Amino acid sequence: MSAFAKVLSPAIREIRILCSQTGTASEGTRQFIKSTYSVLKQHNPDLPVMIREAQGTPARVFARFEKGVEKHVEVDNLPSKDVESKVAQLLSV
Repeated sequence: MSAFAKVLSPAIREIRILCSQTGTASEGTRQFIKSTYSVLKQHNPDLPVMIREAQGTPARVFARFEKGVEKHVEVDNLPSKDVESKVAQLLSV
């Protein structure tokens, strides 16, 4: 069961995932998106989850919280499971 198969804190206002659409360093991030996005949206339908792909972009995940606080984690060159754990830490899941 995914750590994201639940309602997240209402303090989380937005999640942004940046990665390269073809780069090998972003492979784990793309796999994370494929395996987690639908579950995340199913349990958090009103939470904006934006995926931004651009050639050569290092894989990173940003979270914006209430009062404009923004945090991010670097997930370049990580396998999907490690991306999941880093994102879970970022969101305190």
